[in-house]
Amino acid sequence: MNVEQWKEEFFLILDEDKMTQKQKQILLAAVEVFAEKGYAGASTAEIAKRAEVAEGTIFRHYRTKKELLLSIVAPVMAKLVAPFLIEDIRKILDKDFPSYETFLRALIINRMEFLRRHFSVVKIFMQEIPFHDELKENFRHYVIENVLTRFKQIVEHFQERGELIELPVMAIIRHTATSIGGLLIARFLIIPEEEWEEDRVIEETVQMILYGIKAKG
Repeated sequence: MNVEQWKEEFFLILDEDKMTQKQKQILLAAVEVFAEKGYAGASTAEIAKRAEVAEGTIFRHYRTKKELLLSIVAPVMAKLVAPFLIEDIRKILDKDFPSYETFLRALIINRMEFLRRHFSVVKIFMQEIPFHDELKENFRHYVIENVLTRFKQIVEHFQERGELIELPVMAIIRHTATSIGGLLIARFLIIPEEEWEEDRVIEETVQMILYGIKAKG
């Protein structure tokens, strides 16, 4: 996705009809600065400079830096991240994959595509959620309550079919989520500059989730 496409999609999420041109400039600049420096390291002066507006203009629209942060993350969480996750998992479940393995492969590919499109905002959310109760509540409500419920159904579905061992459902979810999450964090946050052979690392991740690392005796 090029920059102009990303901007267009971003403002659809934020209901651009209710925004002035200066608000749009401020929000785009804030996304860039928050993603680069984190909330604590970002200054409204730098956001204003990048948005090509006076610093006072920011405070006419957003009373505090935190309000500016929440104006970006909360709508994206509510309108994009959570529904996207939930809807995709429903689609995966509805497809009735022949095995948990094929489900995993589809899920990883899906999450990679999602992060490629929206990494700047997701990165802000990941950086700031430990420090802001409002973001924790958003995450708890949209992801824990909705996505986790769906994920449990998926695991139970494959357990009933004899595809997965009778471990506690949450143990299987934790193992799956941490393995996929580790791959995505490494790919997009820690070492994005590496030359990734995505087909290979996806396959390695799937096999590790299913079979672990112990050699067959």
